[in-house]
Amino acid sequence: MPSRSPSPVLGALVKLGRVTLFLGRIIAQCLPSLRYPRLLVAQIYNAGARSLIIVMLCGLFVGMVLGLQGYDLLQRFGSESSLGVAAALGLVKELGPVITALLFAGRAGTSLTSEIGLMRATDQLTAMEMMAVDPVRRVVAPRFLGGIIAMPLLTAIFDVIGIFGAQLIGVGQLGVESGTFWSLMQSSVEIRDVTQGLVKSLCFGLACSLMAVYEGYHAEPTAEGVGLATTRTVVSSAVLTLILDYMLTAAFIST
Repeated sequence: MPSRSPSPVLGALVKLGRVTLFLGRIIAQCLPSLRYPRLLVAQIYNAGARSLIIVMLCGLFVGMVLGLQGYDLLQRFGSESSLGVAAALGLVKELGPVITALLFAGRAGTSLTSEIGLMRATDQLTAMEMMAVDPVRRVVAPRFLGGIIAMPLLTAIFDVIGIFGAQLIGVGQLGVESGTFWSLMQSSVEIRDVTQGLVKSLCFGLACSLMAVYEGYHAEPTAEGVGLATTRTVVSSAVLTLILDYMLTAAFIST
């Protein structure tokens, strides 16, 4: 009789358990990995600074589109002066963290996966283990921490550039008064709104960085295996980001 393949639900639960165990290994090595500050700084640069151009460019055009769409919607209710509030809240609480996480997964996440996967394919990780050097401490943990630190910084830059793009369209093109745009924004956006965006960006950074290093570390040691691991990183990071976004938004609204 042909053997039955495991159900997708069971496979997902098995992978969730493996990822959770791997996260425990990384957390246990996070403090020891701080002995290599140069590695951590290099990974923050790799995950953050090298993603800066695409984040700023996308933030600008997302803010401009938000300005156009927000003005069109608010004008129907005679509230076009509230464009700054709508743009700021939409970016800080929702669009900024989510889009930055998706961009991070597509740029930095794939880079981390392919880098670690190639180290696995070329037996560099095995050589470290033979020399009594823990690859999780030396290779994985600095990249994991670098992604978590870089994500809130990239999100903050995305938000600022996005608000500037909304102001560029609203004030410069559509005729919204500049003083009204900024004053209503400052009086309506509260600290808790910024905190919610910060919490989301940290959670997304953890999820995207974890999936990137997990898929790279467990990639098949072939060119095809590294390519498949990179694809899985993008897909799983995007799905996790959207699921976490819903869960966090529901938790914030209920409190």
